[in-house]
Amino acid sequence: MNNYELMVIFTPVLSEEDFKNAQKKYTDLIADNGGSLVHSNPWGLKSLAYPIQKKTTGIYWVVEFSADASFNEKLKIQLLRDEQVMRHMINKLDKYAVEYNYVKRNGGFANQKSEA
Repeated sequence: MNNYELMVIFTPVLSEEDFKNAQKKYTDLIADNGGSLVHSNPWGLKSLAYPIQKKTTGIYWVVEFSADASFNEKLKIQLLRDEQVMRHMINKLDKYAVEYNYVKRNGGFANQKSEA
């Protein structure tokens, strides 16, 4: 099992309900293929650096998960087929990135500064 981080930019015309359904769809896909969800972080509506499909905003979602390397191709195919997805990026995390994300999620950096 490898650790990965997935960032998806959904089209800004999605309703809150559609966005939650899309999140559930991909978290279920990860679970159905033997992976496990580590952390889900919906960023919400953000401005894009450049227009994509004539849109200047997008709904961002970042997911950290563990899965087999063969799963990434299945996930990529599903993301490319989905018309709600404008862009996606999958990064493999090394042990340092996994540790960094864990500390960041638990407020460790703020605690370390106050202790020093």
